[in-house]
Amino acid sequence: MHNKRKIFDESHDMFRESVKRFLKKHVEPFHNEWEKKGVVSRDFWLEAGASGILCPNVPTEFGGSGGDFRYNIIVVEEFMKVGATGPGVSVHSDIVTPYILNYGTESQKNSWLPGMCEGRLVGAIAMTEPGTGSDLQSIKTNAVINEENIILNGQKTFITNGQTADLIIVVAKTDPSAGAKGTSLVMCEGDREGFKRGRNLDKIGLKAQDTSELFFDNVKLPLSNLLGTKGKGFYHLMEELPQERLAIAASAVAASEAALNWTIDYVNERSAFGKKISEFQNTKFKLAELKTQLSVAQIYIDECINKHINNDFDAVEGAMAKLWTTELQCKLVDECVQLHGGYGYMREYPIARAWEDARVQRIYGGTNEIMKEIISRALSK
Repeated sequence: MHNKRKIFDESHDMFRESVKRFLKKHVEPFHNEWEKKGVVSRDFWLEAGASGILCPNVPTEFGGSGGDFRYNIIVVEEFMKVGATGPGVSVHSDIVTPYILNYGTESQKNSWLPGMCEGRLVGAIAMTEPGTGSDLQSIKTNAVINEENIILNGQKTFITNGQTADLIIVVAKTDPSAGAKGTSLVMCEGDREGFKRGRNLDKIGLKAQDTSELFFDNVKLPLSNLLGTKGKGFYHLMEELPQERLAIAASAVAASEAALNWTIDYVNERSAFGKKISEFQNTKFKLAELKTQLSVAQIYIDECINKHINNDFDAVEGAMAKLWTTELQCKLVDECVQLHGGYGYMREYPIARAWEDARVQRIYGGTNEIMKEIISRALSK
């Protein structure tokens, strides 16, 4: 599809091939079954850990491969290219793990990271609440920190990996009177007394990905489960969100590429009115437009990845990357459904599932309206 992308070297290319082999063997044959069950099997996580797919940028001393974030991007891209949106690997590797890596104590890193790299511990992050979506400053979940322990109370919703998570970063108020400065990050293990998982939520897309409500009823945690600095939770979130948004942007471009490739194959096979669908001017022009838009987006995202690995990627750029690519993804996949005709609406075709899965990309990781807010603030200084 693209000329060789300049941001990857030979070791990245070899890793990409190993991810493709892993998907062929351990994901593609099972994904339909996971969609029916609404959850990915535990075996998947262990296989992914054994294959080096999880947390590739974690240093070797904590069980990772010591790679850079480009390895994480490769995993995101290859999963999207085969429509494997079920496993919540990106949340586990690209979102939860970096918090522990960047804000955890040596003891926390040694306790949790090896298990996350092996797939023994599945990670989740609990930000959203039933009454607050992108407005993280208004959360009600609270953590009372006394001399001996942390007492956690509250409710979270739309939590990816919610049914399977063994380790959950909970965003909680530790000083309700201090606004953003009163927020902290607290780690809650999945087997703590007082912690309950709600139902597995019934979503439009991402059918194989378990997404849940979580309840914390006087959950008693050791003081060592505070992640980062007390009262600095909001700042920790702001520092990590650009990387999360970059991973979403990379997934949007990869999913768009897959959709376009499926569509090109489809219009070259199908006929209408005595000629191939690919021979109609409307088809040719549509595909030319989509191919151009996608190529521009890929070059842009590669530049963002490059900036990020050189520590030169900020919140505004993260917001722009997510905004642009997810809007393109939804538009492009919709056009591809149209070119499939009636079959584009049938779930047995990957394009139909890609269409369902695309829609949430403009919502999670901060809605695209919030992205515009972040970008516009930078313009009014």
